[in-house]
Amino acid sequence: MTTEVNCPNCKVKVKWTTLSKFRPFCSKQCQLIDLGEWADEGKSIPCGGGKDAEMTELPDIEDIEAMLSQQDSGFFKD
Repeated sequence: MTTEVNCPNCKVKVKWTTLSKFRPFCSKQCQLIDLGEWADEGKSIPCGGGKDAEMTELPDIEDIEAMLSQQDSGFFKD
């Protein structure tokens, strides 16, 4: 029995075999449309805050060095 899946783009049935060159897509065109949506950030995998979430700025190297210099000597030992 051959498994069939729907093309993620156009929903046409696709046989899931090694002969189905573009599986799970039905064609190179549907594969490229999907790739373009990912590249254009039309699709994404959720990873916490959304892309509209406020970005926090990283401290400058000078600020980091100042914070480290305030640590006691035991801070840097294993």
